[in-house]
Amino acid sequence: MKKLQAFLFLILLSSCQITETINLNSDGSGTIEYYNLRDENSFAQLGRQNVQYEKFRDTIFTFQDYITKYHDTFVRFNKVDQALFTEHANVKMHIKTDPIQMENFNRVSLDFKKIDAIPDVYESLILANSLKENYPINRRSYRIKYSFDGTVFKRVFTITNQEKFEKDKKEMEDRERIYSKYKIVQSYTLKYYFPKRIKSVSNEKAILSSDKKSLTVEFQISDCYQNPEMTNLEVVLEQKDFQ
Repeated sequence: MKKLQAFLFLILLSSCQITETINLNSDGSGTIEYYNLRDENSFAQLGRQNVQYEKFRDTIFTFQDYITKYHDTFVRFNKVDQALFTEHANVKMHIKTDPIQMENFNRVSLDFKKIDAIPDVYESLILANSLKENYPINRRSYRIKYSFDGTVFKRVFTITNQEKFEKDKKEMEDRERIYSKYKIVQSYTLKYYFPKRIKSVSNEKAILSSDKKSLTVEFQISDCYQNPEMTNLEVVLEQKDFQ
């Protein structure tokens, strides 16, 4: 089962559009959303007709719903794992798979009071599946942290398990070689909205909005695996919001 899940994950990652959206308020509160949309044209090239596991699904839930529903499973995990699950309690998830309409996405979102205290929403779905299926937590090999002091916003990518990251990277490279003959969509987009005008941004490819209060940066997923630090970002805001 785990090998199948890993295989399907690589297939999906090789044909998806990922968008990370953050809306920041002046007091440091805001929302974060991770949206993973499978590109059906890309997926069709990879043998969509051979994937028989898909069934219609359209479900919206919070992580707390899972903790409550699978409480008997929850209490079997050790205290450290239980604390990790609890950190994600307020994370909202929306999963949709429609093989007829050829629509497949998952959306993970969270309202936060301080961005530096949010859990790693990128692993929320993985943790939810671990709780539902009662199998050991498979932690990711990296972590993304954010900070905002009212003027400076930072996004920092950190590898937490170098050995696992190198293994995942190699698997991705192997997949890239297999799929190189196809025209595959693999976009990774950051969209950030700020309470004040942007004074400077560390990534020269960032596109600012006309009011300079938001930015968009787009990467290729394969490039991110080769150089994950390229997604690091520092944004400096104007001291005052001049109209």
